[in-house]
Amino acid sequence: MKSRTLLSLASCLAISIHSPAADTIGIGAKPIPGAEVIVDGTRQTLDEKWIYWEGPRFASSMPIKWKIVEDPVDGGTCLMTDDRAADGGKYGAADIVTKKPYRDFRLHIEFLVMKPGGNSGVYLQNRFEIQIQEGVKTKHGMGAVINETDSPYDAFNGIGKWNAYDITFRAARFKDGKLVEQPLVSMFFNGKKVHTNVKIQKVWGGPNSGVDGGNEGGKGITDTPQGLKLQCEGHDIRYRNAWIREIDLAAPDTDFKE
Repeated sequence: MKSRTLLSLASCLAISIHSPAADTIGIGAKPIPGAEVIVDGTRQTLDEKWIYWEGPRFASSMPIKWKIVEDPVDGGTCLMTDDRAADGGKYGAADIVTKKPYRDFRLHIEFLVMKPGGNSGVYLQNRFEIQIQEGVKTKHGMGAVINETDSPYDAFNGIGKWNAYDITFRAARFKDGKLVEQPLVSMFFNGKKVHTNVKIQKVWGGPNSGVDGGNEGGKGITDTPQGLKLQCEGHDIRYRNAWIREIDLAAPDTDFKE
């Protein structure tokens, strides 16, 4: 009976990770069981869950200068990437990162670009950027696993509208201190599957971009869990409804099974 119960539990876990219900992906997605809400439009959650990433270019100071502002679409409140230390595109000067580190995880996060050219980014493990950049359709553009995949720009809802990334991430694997499996990521963009088991090759952008960015040109990935990071580049980008759940992906597979 105990074995049968454990098998049933494992089956439910696999379903919740790999078979997303309609209400757990896309705009307004509800947190899956066991998920932790990390952005909810309140100052309390911002202060409880986040700190600045004090990388080599860090130029701000606590408390976090990002603002809680009105949601211009649906009312309520949301988080705005507003910190003058990052003006001029100085990424790494005022980026925020979760206090809690993560290894493998399922993430949902919603964002809104207020003006043309708006730029931010969602950094998995404070290493691997999923780009947010309006108007750019290259491998450095909206929705790309930065510099490694094409931009799925057609899934973007446009300026002044909410968008959603749903991501399953599996961290790099090591044996005897050596990298043996690259990190993997799969993603839905506004409910459309756009990335499936993408092998991420390196940390792009140098030491100011994230952890390990200065190691061997970004290829020197280390075996450490890290927080989720949101980038500030002096643009008005809004975030809301972000939640994350730790998972353990033994097999190298992050695909959402539809």
